[in-house]
Amino acid sequence: MEPYKHWSREELIARLQQLDPHHDRPRPEPLRAAKPFDFHAYPKRKIALKFTYNGIHYGGMEWQRDPVLPTVEGVLFDALVHTKLVDREGGLDGCGWQRCGRTDKGVSAGGQVVSLWVRRSSAAKVGDVGTAGRPVEETPISPPEPQDSPEDGPGLEGDFGLMDDFDEPPTNGSIPPQKLTPIPSKVEEEDPAFVYKLNHILPPTIRILAWSPVADDFSARRSCRWRHYKYFFSPRGLDLDAMADAAARLVGEHDFRNLCKIDPSKQLTVFTRRILHASIDPVEPSPAADGLYVFNLRGNAFLYNMVRHIMAVLLLVGTGLERPAVMSALLNADPARPLPPFRPDEPAPPLVASKPEYIIADTLPLVLWECGYDDGALAWRVDPARADAAGDSAKSPLRGMACAHERAVLGAALEAHFLKAAQAHHAPPPPYFPVGAPGVGGLPRGAMMSLPLGGGMVKRAAVYTPLLERKRMLTPEQVNERYRLGRGAKKLERRAAVAGEAGAEDDGDE
Repeated sequence: MEPYKHWSREELIARLQQLDPHHDRPRPEPLRAAKPFDFHAYPKRKIALKFTYNGIHYGGMEWQRDPVLPTVEGVLFDALVHTKLVDREGGLDGCGWQRCGRTDKGVSAGGQVVSLWVRRSSAAKVGDVGTAGRPVEETPISPPEPQDSPEDGPGLEGDFGLMDDFDEPPTNGSIPPQKLTPIPSKVEEEDPAFVYKLNHILPPTIRILAWSPVADDFSARRSCRWRHYKYFFSPRGLDLDAMADAAARLVGEHDFRNLCKIDPSKQLTVFTRRILHASIDPVEPSPAADGLYVFNLRGNAFLYNMVRHIMAVLLLVGTGLERPAVMSALLNADPARPLPPFRPDEPAPPLVASKPEYIIADTLPLVLWECGYDDGALAWRVDPARADAAGDSAKSPLRGMACAHERAVLGAALEAHFLKAAQAHHAPPPPYFPVGAPGVGGLPRGAMMSLPLGGGMVKRAAVYTPLLERKRMLTPEQVNERYRLGRGAKKLERRAAVAGEAGAEDDGDE
């Protein structure tokens, strides 16, 4: 510093220019702050998305405030935000988000549906002239229905609500049939590639299959007419005919209080649901001896964990530890509406007013396979392929899904060969199920049996107690009263106040 202490300002500038040979070049302009994206400058349109996901990687379908595992809704919403289709500030309510149903942790879906309002393309901004010669206006979004906060516990179906639960929801009380709003031809040209854009952002465990324009009053939840669940299982050690007999007893309208989990925070009083179809079928048309089977269940209304409760009983029937008539007994829960004998040669089922204790089936093989809607309510479409596209299209999700399937098949083949390697040194355990079948011996004294729970899970036991001889749980009325008089009193007061302010229907199916 000392040599420059007495230099003038002009001398110092000249010295700096001498040291910097590029001083005469133009300086780059400072970067301007990115202009915030204005969602209000664009009109909105309502669409439905159909997608699949592998539930083993997620903590359930429904968005959660602080999830231990990511949720399907959380990941999908982030992808919509990233592609600037929805505004993060508004959250799920701001885009009118409606799901067909909520699936529990570990439960998958092959045809889940959500409806929401998304931003239209930049080709049509608010104030521009639309296809009919009128200015384009921002489409108003109807206020969302009041929903419970996350701390209120898992969702259940209400007494007369439509499909919305944790992993098996109902559809009674649906809105009237709708007609699909016609889409102007010019809008067709402006449709963005929803499938490709979202799949490009989403992890491979969530795949958008198709999208559809929908009417403004369409709701993925309330417009749904039925839902189809699949539960995959191995037939090894099971009497499939007995399971089919028990499943056939489910069809029709029944009281399912003994085949669901009671959530007192919902204060349900009606447990009657209608099953449209129930069957035990091979996964493949010509199954191998050890091929997988699937329990198909379709209905317009379900209760919390209802499918997994039913499957647990079917597996016990398949082992021969329970007879098919036990399903009729569990459905005979209302003394005011006693069930008649299922067949002329059977006695009337006993009354079972409260649920016996039993473990429900595992979540892994359960899949929400399809959601049914009125004809014309949806027009599923995929991204149009380019005319010059050759080979497999990058916009199709099939390529990645086929690779994932191949890896899963290879993994199963490896596990099968590991099992063969172990069998070279260890004798397989003797079969004990189905009870009384040819070649199946009785359980020796002191031996343990493995009761199937689905998904490769078992419960080890030395003694089996029949379902109707087990300890009974509290009735729904007792569970509800305990909650009302105890820890749930304040929550119910808050919910009633919110529902009153919003004008919601009584016990609005949550």
